[in-house]
Amino acid sequence: MHAMSHLGSINGVLADGVLADGVFQLPDDAPVLEHGANAQGEEFLGEKVDYDEEAEEKRYYRRKRLLTVKSVVFASLGAAITYGVYLGLLQMQLILHYDETYRDVKYGNMGLQDIDNKMLMGINVTPIAALLYTPVLIRFFGTKWMMFLSTGIYALFVSTNYWERYYTLVPSATVIGVMIVPFWASIGNYITRMAQKYYEFVNYKEENIREHNRVPRGASHKYIIIFQSIFYAIFHLSFVLSQFPVYFFLGNFLYPFEHTLYNVHECGASIQQGILPKFNVTVLQTLPSSINLIYVESVLMGAALLSMLLILVLCGSAYRPTEEIDLRSIGWGNIFQLPFKHARDYRLRFLAPYFLYSGFEVLFACTGFTLCYGVCSLGLEKLPFLLTAYGLSASVSSILGLCMLRLPRQVPLVAGALLHIFILIGLFFWSPTPRLQSQGPLLYTVAVLWGIGSALNKTGLSSEYGLIGL
Repeated sequence: MHAMSHLGSINGVLADGVLADGVFQLPDDAPVLEHGANAQGEEFLGEKVDYDEEAEEKRYYRRKRLLTVKSVVFASLGAAITYGVYLGLLQMQLILHYDETYRDVKYGNMGLQDIDNKMLMGINVTPIAALLYTPVLIRFFGTKWMMFLSTGIYALFVSTNYWERYYTLVPSATVIGVMIVPFWASIGNYITRMAQKYYEFVNYKEENIREHNRVPRGASHKYIIIFQSIFYAIFHLSFVLSQFPVYFFLGNFLYPFEHTLYNVHECGASIQQGILPKFNVTVLQTLPSSINLIYVESVLMGAALLSMLLILVLCGSAYRPTEEIDLRSIGWGNIFQLPFKHARDYRLRFLAPYFLYSGFEVLFACTGFTLCYGVCSLGLEKLPFLLTAYGLSASVSSILGLCMLRLPRQVPLVAGALLHIFILIGLFFWSPTPRLQSQGPLLYTVAVLWGIGSALNKTGLSSEYGLIGL
């Protein structure tokens, strides 16, 4: 009995119990489990009455869809900031190096204009060899990491401008030329993969999605068109962002148009040779101090690093781990041959002229039109406003790419090309009068219309390529 009392005192059971003839008895009001110890286990492990599995599944896939859209938005924003920094720095650099006083005072006989020409050659010529290494780089690093490393190369280009020398500027520009094609290839592949994943998360109940975890061929076309339109609506803002260095810094040092256009007598179609002949070789009223240039370049460097962080932290992975393993099982030889295998597709061969045209029309908008027509008529101080009008127009008009959901897929490509052809025909017969500010509204209208054509071309071409690749 002493042992039982000791055991009961340890377990706290005998406190309310009664011993009668050596038998332990509980009082009548003591709680007793109805079905023994198993009842508690069943109550804890059994099905919850208020748990709705279907509702939880819907919430789970809704979160997945939101994360997919978030990845597309931040990838687009990262690309826009990267190109805004790159184009803005390049534009500011070319304006400074054009000024004769700046070259003589700051760098003497170093030959900045020759360095600029070699930089532009490195950026524009190097991508020709991209077919040989782009698939290999994406296969080795993966889609998301290729995007991240490419933005890092653009940040490297910004950093070299702290010390402007031949051995810093030209190699960094050449490396940018090497990475341009991998950057755009990884971006295009990323947007396409996000469209496929979004389709999976919308149609998660379909049997083929659950069993094979694979999107049927052509099923995600709608989401490719939507995501490409979203991407270019954000990316074209890079032309607006690129003008911030001129808006907030360099514009304060520029001469007005009466000085820079004093000896200019012909513009537009009447120009016989070169770009802006007899344009004044001094465009800066006062030279910006070195410390102010360092401040501006530091801000641009911070923006470049921000774009890297956006892609690294806020963009989800393009493939699942199992899919990454499957992709890495493909041999290096097959990866190397991919571009040449794609060239067998007659549809891609027909699109090849559009790829060339897509690059040259942006080059014409940023140089030929804005310089020979815009700057020649309104002055260098109006250059950022013309490019801003072009960028905003292209950004808003990228939504027109959604017409591919209802109309034939060729409509945006043909409409954009026809619009540019009509504008070019008009420009062939138009010679603006130098220093005549009243021509401003017409020039801004042309910039807006060209932006609409660029948006139709970019969204249509990227969407068409994504649809063909599936």
